[in-house]
Amino acid sequence: MQIQVPTINDGLPDFDCLFQLWNQVNDDRLNITFTFERCKFLRQNAVAFLGGLARLIEGRGGKVTFDWNSLQGTIKTNLSKNGFMHAFNGGYQPWIGNSIPYREDYDQTHVPNYLTEDWLGRGWITISPDLTTDIVSTVAEIYANAFEHGQSAIGVFSCGQYYPKLKELKLTTIDFGVGIPSNIRFYNQKDNLSASEALGWAFSRGNTTKKENVSRGLGLDLLSEFVIINKGTLEIFSHDGYVLVDTKQKRFEDRRQFFEGTLVNITLKCDESCYTSTSQSDDESPF
Repeated sequence: MQIQVPTINDGLPDFDCLFQLWNQVNDDRLNITFTFERCKFLRQNAVAFLGGLARLIEGRGGKVTFDWNSLQGTIKTNLSKNGFMHAFNGGYQPWIGNSIPYREDYDQTHVPNYLTEDWLGRGWITISPDLTTDIVSTVAEIYANAFEHGQSAIGVFSCGQYYPKLKELKLTTIDFGVGIPSNIRFYNQKDNLSASEALGWAFSRGNTTKKENVSRGLGLDLLSEFVIINKGTLEIFSHDGYVLVDTKQKRFEDRRQFFEGTLVNITLKCDESCYTSTSQSDDESPF
């Protein structure tokens, strides 16, 4: 089966395009060839998603081939630079550039270093060490939730990119597990919760599906506060639920397009501001 990968940016229609690709190959033992003749551009969300999709197909007994010869020059350079081609036998060693490397993680071992060194530590955003620790811990919690509750045997997939002309730093993480709404419905024993209601619960400080008696949720409230202060954007897709957080809104909605796992897309603005964190009580904003 041959699938043409189109141009993919990171607007809502582009995410829907990725989820439609997932629907196309959501069967066992498929042999898939991804080709790129119609692709003019791939953002980091597409890179992480295609990598996870390939591993999902392989995990179900299928075979995946990427037609590297169909890649346009700039896309091929980027997929070489961020390590995607190397991960799929493309024969190119990754190198340092504006990319945050493509990664496949099966546990938490290397996640903090990846977030600290490859994402926040490259000098693109001025952020104090204490806030770096807070934000890394927060985003690492998203990974931890996928490892502990996502029930995805193929791990978590990440990729990012710095866009100097836009002065934006982006990071996308994806797991192909059971999704946040499923876990929250099970934990609260409320099968009738909509996906948007479940995601709203996950954003409430202190809410957690962990069995231990700790007042710690997914850290999404902390992450959303940082994104707002930074004038950035946080988006989460899980099942048919969607979250958008920016300086204008914190919106939870149900959409028609369904994706069983969880995709988190973070955009940070890069300017001369120095973002810091102060030691405050639990019920105060840390910024």
